[in-house]
Amino acid sequence: MRNKAKDTNNMLVSADGRLLWKDREYRCALGKNGVTAHKKEGDGATPVGCFPVRKILYRSDRMEKPTTDILLEPIAPTDGWCDDSNDDNYNRLVMLPYHASHERLWREDNLYDLIVVLGYNDEPPIPGKGSAIFMHVARPNYTPTAGCIALALSDLLEIIKTINQSTRVCMYE
Repeated sequence: MRNKAKDTNNMLVSADGRLLWKDREYRCALGKNGVTAHKKEGDGATPVGCFPVRKILYRSDRMEKPTTDILLEPIAPTDGWCDDSNDDNYNRLVMLPYHASHERLWREDNLYDLIVVLGYNDEPPIPGKGSAIFMHVARPNYTPTAGCIALALSDLLEIIKTINQSTRVCMYE
């Protein structure tokens, strides 16, 4: 995996839960059903491919504004992410309350205290292909996610200091 990362702006993620960035390896959690090249909404798998970093969202009530060159926005209590394949706002940020199925971004736990929004299935979103693929904070025991890539908060904060608009997150089987 290290050879693939030389002289690139690609962050490499392997199916065994290792993320390589700037010659450092980080532990990460992936989807509970592994990785897939054929992602479907609700399948619990992390999609294979290379995805740009769109923006970073953070809980300003729980942390100071992180240092990054990426577009940075605070999360509000009314922020959600639509995961309803039949809705016009599928795989997009929405304001709550929202009429269609969605995920609440303002959570009681700390998993979404810092979210790196990845450009997966978003230009344009294809209904049923999967939504809300993020890099976010891992649970203390790195239990699997619903399809996201999750890291320790300290690792995520370290990583976002060195990424830029040309950084791509590449998930391999």
